[in-house]
Amino acid sequence: VMVNLQAVSAYQTDPPFDAATGVMPEGEAVTIADVMMVDLAAGGADAEPILLETVEATAGQYNAVSWEMVNGDEGYTLHMIGTAEKDGTTIPFDIQIDEVYQYVCGEFVGDERKGFVDPDATGDVELTFHFDHVFGDADSPMDDALNLGALGFDPLAALAENGELKVTQADLVAGLSDAEFATLMDTLGTLGHVGEGHCFEAENGYTGHKSE
Repeated sequence: VMVNLQAVSAYQTDPPFDAATGVMPEGEAVTIADVMMVDLAAGGADAEPILLETVEATAGQYNAVSWEMVNGDEGYTLHMIGTAEKDGTTIPFDIQIDEVYQYVCGEFVGDERKGFVDPDATGDVELTFHFDHVFGDADSPMDDALNLGALGFDPLAALAENGELKVTQADLVAGLSDAEFATLMDTLGTLGHVGEGHCFEAENGYTGHKSE
């Protein structure tokens, strides 16, 4: 799962930042400006979060982050490569998306708090991508809101040729129904999170409105 990231920034805000407002955070900030291609699947399902870069930062709590997903030299924003299996059928897939996304998020929500940098020590912030919004979650009931709002893989599998699916965003515009393509774009806009914490995407709005 390759993503092209740019302008990854972490902020110290007081009072705590509310991503639902959609405005950019203000306060002490550190930024990784260069475009970087990152494989979110590197290391397997149980791997630790992928380190983007280590930068100098003023001590304090970084309780907001922002980043952009942009088209890199490869011509895509998001590139998903893998295999899908159902009822004994396996379909290799290669899906390229060129839509641009801009996320702004508050504090990480999870089993531990993140973003704390002590003097002469390191801390970390995390960008999280919720692909279950797009494909659904087999461990959740089929009538769960997450699954009801997801495109799933069946509409994509229907576009496979010779048992293989290799498509660009333009191919998806042509091959999916208007409703299916709208669902795909709608859920792709909700990928960005901070753990379970919701974000605001510039074109799609607050990710908490679409799926919890």
